[in-house]
Amino acid sequence: MGKRIRAQRKGSSPRYRVASHRFPGANRMPRVTDVVGEVTELIHSPVHSAPLARVKLPGGESTLVAATEGIAIGSSVAIGDNVSLKPGNITRLANIPEGTAINNLELRPGDGGKVARSAGNSCIVEARIGERVRVRLPSGAIKELPENCRATIGVLSGHGRDEMPLRTAGAAYYKAKARGKLFPHVSGVAMNPVDHPHGGGNHQAVHGPSSVARGTPPGAKVGLIAPSRSGRGRGKKI
Repeated sequence: MGKRIRAQRKGSSPRYRVASHRFPGANRMPRVTDVVGEVTELIHSPVHSAPLARVKLPGGESTLVAATEGIAIGSSVAIGDNVSLKPGNITRLANIPEGTAINNLELRPGDGGKVARSAGNSCIVEARIGERVRVRLPSGAIKELPENCRATIGVLSGHGRDEMPLRTAGAAYYKAKARGKLFPHVSGVAMNPVDHPHGGGNHQAVHGPSSVARGTPPGAKVGLIAPSRSGRGRGKKI
């Protein structure tokens, strides 16, 4: 009998757990309207690619929102219908003119923002069709949304974070560790038979079917788990 494989160790080992005590909190658009808040702090979050901004509301409460390019500590963030097109302000799609870049876009009114939330991303308002607004998503797809969906004006900050290379293996290790991942990631075919079902042999290969059933025991449940199809795609017959 072999050792407990990596997939089994992930269920109990603290090595694969995320340090959640370091996370400042979730960034959601506040469910208030016709208020003006002030940015009191810019925060680096290990789990978010873009920095977060802590906004203090008039009632004394504070909330976290994704930081838009152009805002700084002391900047004002207006939330409501009668706001200017200043980066960082939050308003409904009905109040945003065509061609405006937006981020943290809601797919349903009141969901707090679901689209364009990673560093440097933004959507473009393209057209207004009745009570719906056509928006171009970061992927290039076109989507029509209700005009009551809210969004933040501007482009999300943190653009170019992927352009800086990871110069050392240690940098890649700590980047993965912040998200509960393990670096370096060793493939199963490079291991010994005692460490992985795909290990061993005179050359690196699976040496057998790579597909396993859904009810396979944990020590052997590796590879393609219950695939709908496998093998080389041979096209579709007409």
